[in-house]
Formats: sequence, structure tokens, C-alpha cells
Amino acid sequence: VQLVESGGALVQAGGSLRLSCAASGTTFSLSTMAWYRQTPGKQRELVASISRGGDSTKYADSVRGRFTVARDNAKKMMYLQMSNLKPEDTAVYYCYAAWGINFTSWGQGTQVTVSS
Repeated sequence: VQLVESGGALVQAGGSLRLSCAASGTTFSLSTMAWYRQTPGKQRELVASISRGGDSTKYADSVRGRFTVARDNAKKMMYLQMSNLKPEDTAVYYCYAAWGINFTSWGQGTQVTVSS
């Protein structure tokens, strides 16, 4: 599956933003999906994940209650609704898919910048 993120932008602290991840290929509905983020000099960290059917989600402690991950298998889309954004949320956000035995894919990333 190939992944393309969009929706990154510059936003003020306290604002909201929705990221989208568009997938191509035939394995999207079979894939566990996730959002990761990375800042310069730091390791990529897991932000949120969602199960194949969308009925199970997990969040990093730092975003729980502010971010919501969702997916639409019919449209082959995943979303990350971000609210009450903080400057520490500034990062490049990546879409990630995992399916089968050790098959994974990453998007190219989208920049989110939160100004204070």
C-alpha cells in the first residue's frame, strides 16, 4: 500500500487541524494503520494507531483526549483530528501501515507547526 499525507499547516496554539492519509493498493482494509511524528534530532514516536476495522484505537499519553484517529476503509483514508494543539505538537507527521507478515509502508510526511 502506498500512502500520501496531507493537511499539515501552521496553526496557533489552541487551534485544530485535521490530517489525512490517502492509501492506494488493495491491502488498506487489511492494514493496521498509525500516525507517527518526528522532530529534528529525535526518534519517530507513535501518536495514534487504529485497528483494521477501526474498532480499536490507541494514543500516546501526550495526545490522549486531544487527538482522534479514524479511518474509512471504503475510501481508503485515515484521519487524525487534532485539537487544542500545543507548540510541542510541532513535528512532521507520518502515516504508517502494517499488514501481513512484516509488510510495512510509510508516507512522505506532512509538516505541522504550532505557534505559541
